[in-house]
Amino acid sequence: MKKIYSIFLLVTVLVSCSNGQPQFTLSAKSFAEKIQETPNRVIIDVRTPGEFSSGHLENALNYDWNGSEFDQQIASLDKSKPVFVYCLSGGRSSAAADKMRSAGFKEVYELKGGIMQWRSENLPETTNNQESSPGMSEQAFQALLNSDKLILIDFYADWCVPCKKMEPYLNEISTELKNSVTVIRINVEENQELCKTLGTSAIPVLQVYKDKKMTWTTTGLVEKEEVMKHLK
Repeated sequence: MKKIYSIFLLVTVLVSCSNGQPQFTLSAKSFAEKIQETPNRVIIDVRTPGEFSSGHLENALNYDWNGSEFDQQIASLDKSKPVFVYCLSGGRSSAAADKMRSAGFKEVYELKGGIMQWRSENLPETTNNQESSPGMSEQAFQALLNSDKLILIDFYADWCVPCKKMEPYLNEISTELKNSVTVIRINVEENQELCKTLGTSAIPVLQVYKDKKMTWTTTGLVEKEEVMKHLK
């Protein structure tokens, strides 16, 4: 009897998650397919206007999650219509989706891995900035690795909280180990094609190269002590 009650309780918790509303987090390809098969959908890009102008999903609305008008913007939407939400790597869109569900939106889909994962799958996007620079080429990136020093690459974004936390100690490493290590920071929004070529679909990402070969890589927040272990 206790076993049956436990199973019932577990099912109840899962079904009632997020005020009784199902949570949908889809891979890039599934997200694209679901958009195509869903009529009357609304697509919301919750990145900054600057990020949005560098490339976004077709017909997407730009409601900046960190902007002062986000609440007012979503309040103007029909809560009965399916909503597709995405950001750069998934963090902001997850928070935005949770807020929308709490506000009564019935069907909210999130893009797992954000537009970085979308780009890694070579899915289509459009841009408002036709004069945007393609960023660093793969050839230029390879040229940076041609050094007698160790190369520490940091893939980051300006809005990324873990990236901001790591920036001070990366600057310290650049100064403290200037004779043996070169620190190179690459903004993923400004170097979209390079990230796509290298398969960089998350941030922050650190990579250590020696003699043009990668010797270590990690994704997500990491402390200085751990990085230093791989620079000796």
